[in-house]
Amino acid sequence: MPLVAHTPLPAFEKLRQRGEKVLTLKEALHQDIRELHVGLLNMMPDAALIATEIQFMRLVGSSNQIAQFFVHPFSVEGLPHSEESQDYIDRYYKSFDEIKAMGLDALIITGANVSNPSLDQEPFWKPLKEVIEWAQQNVTSVLCSCLATHALVKLLYHIDRQPMAAKLWGVYPHRIIHQEHPLLRDINTRFDVPHSRFNAIYREPLERAGLTILIESEVAGVHMAVSPDQYSIVYFQGHPEYDINSLLKEYKREVCRFIDGERDDYPPAPQNYFCEDASVIAQRHKNGVLKALERGERPPEFPEAHIETLLDNTWRDTAKAIVNNWLGLVYEKTNFQRPRQQNQTRLTEAD
Repeated sequence: MPLVAHTPLPAFEKLRQRGEKVLTLKEALHQDIRELHVGLLNMMPDAALIATEIQFMRLVGSSNQIAQFFVHPFSVEGLPHSEESQDYIDRYYKSFDEIKAMGLDALIITGANVSNPSLDQEPFWKPLKEVIEWAQQNVTSVLCSCLATHALVKLLYHIDRQPMAAKLWGVYPHRIIHQEHPLLRDINTRFDVPHSRFNAIYREPLERAGLTILIESEVAGVHMAVSPDQYSIVYFQGHPEYDINSLLKEYKREVCRFIDGERDDYPPAPQNYFCEDASVIAQRHKNGVLKALERGERPPEFPEAHIETLLDNTWRDTAKAIVNNWLGLVYEKTNFQRPRQQNQTRLTEAD
């Protein structure tokens, strides 16, 4: 069943424009279907804040579970934002106090940018810790993406992420490790996952802590793991939520940083992402940029639109299936003895 547009959040209309089914609140209240309330703790920086919000909402809305999905974006203190982004958060996002008052069935935590050598030195560490401690007692399951995974395994198991020799950046083949696990029901045994990170959590410390590794890559390492009880916390190291052009936009950003003198080297293209024709276009643009800078001329515009038409998405269907299975577990394990009218009252009062 679809998402419910229960607030003025612009993402609902953007999803409709992309062909996604989104119910109005009036339409939802006329259906005799259970509600699932999913929190979205969006910790992404300004450039990716709204895109990440839409990506995860689309994954939730693509679920075929017999439920209506109410997604509640919120943020925490300690995350730097521009005045414009903070105004957006203040206008459309809930506070954590509001989230606690209304309650959630499930919680998604995004990645974040960091600037300190240890995660527990980040300004958002204490607020994030408060969210996790509350969620462990009040939420059926938590799904973590990338940096959130690194933060939670440090918080819960004292496992520190390890810096890699070079950034893991691209689209990598993965395999299922435990085909029988309910989170992996009816998905391909081989598929791709995008990654974009400088650090890693490895298999051995996770397994010593009692976590189960579900999906792994020979190159990218562990992608998906689950808590010892097999459902209450789901960990992603990659970015299955990414749009087809997410890595392209990151690549463009890094090229612009090189042009502006913010990085010394011209960035390599994300691995296994560009086809041969896209690689030729990217290399031609690189040559043009280097020649222009050498001559003191204005560099050519980045050929984003041209390259985007040549990209393939080899991960979205699998991502949708896994999130669908996750929401199915939440649906099964949530106490649905709660009267439907109580859900509606909670929604009305909170929103």
